Amino acid sequence: EIDKVAFTGSTKVGQMILQAAGKSNCKNVTLELGGKSPCIVFADADIDEAVEIAHHAIFFNQGQCCAAGSRTYVQDEIYDEFVRKAVARAKTRTTGDPMQKGIEHGPQVNKMQFEKVLSMIEQGVKEGAKLQCGGKRHGKKGYFIEPTVLSDVPDDNVCAKEEIFGPVQTIIRFRTVEEVVERANNSVYGLASAVLTHDLDIAMKMSQQLRAGSVWVNCYDIFATQAPFGGYKQSGTGRELGEYGLQQYSEVKTVTIRLSSKNS
Repeated sequence: EIDKVAFTGSTKVGQMILQAAGKSNCKNVTLELGGKSPCIVFADADIDEAVEIAHHAIFFNQGQCCAAGSRTYVQDEIYDEFVRKAVARAKTRTTGDPMQKGIEHGPQVNKMQFEKVLSMIEQGVKEGAKLQCGGKRHGKKGYFIEPTVLSDVPDDNVCAKEEIFGPVQTIIRFRTVEEVVERANNSVYGLASAVLTHDLDIAMKMSQQLRAGSVWVNCYDIFATQAPFGGYKQSGTGRELGEYGLQQYSEVKTVTIRLSSKNS
């Protein structure tokens, strides 16, 4: 009896819903699923602004955001300075009760997620990432995790490949436009992305070549009712918002009428 299902959640559950829809009545399904979104910082960007944008991209809602900028690619020329400033910013992030004024950083949603995030940080360090700050529980009560920054993260590291859904910034070095496009696209996900640069040519080239449903240039997490949102690859099917979002809830019908005589 159900003709339409719209789901927001994990890729694993989304795949189960697609399979169930196919086995039932081939219902229309739209999915907004996981992500491992790249935030790409070029050497010509304003570094202080880029640090703040990349910080917000990953630490918003303690990283519990489908579009979180969980892969921070930084061009070689400014990499070391960016890491130092990103660590300094993470250390100033205020942690506590998110209902209190001045608090930026709250807890993970439950014990299972709390333990998963800490386990992935530990595994990421074992696989070669350098722990710059954080990486452990904050305080003795609640599911609070310190804002964590990992540097020198290899592409095959678990923290660079899998969705953590936690407050973990993975900072990855790159050199050229062509290289970072290939590496950023080398993911099963394709929900969102960001390009931080003053070079319009680079911004346009990256926007065309990144396989992601959203590309933010010199900003992050900017949404509008008129702008469609959704993912490529295993980040989902269909779109929310905008005219495209409305199309997901309608069906196209063609009506052809043969007239016996001309009326006009």
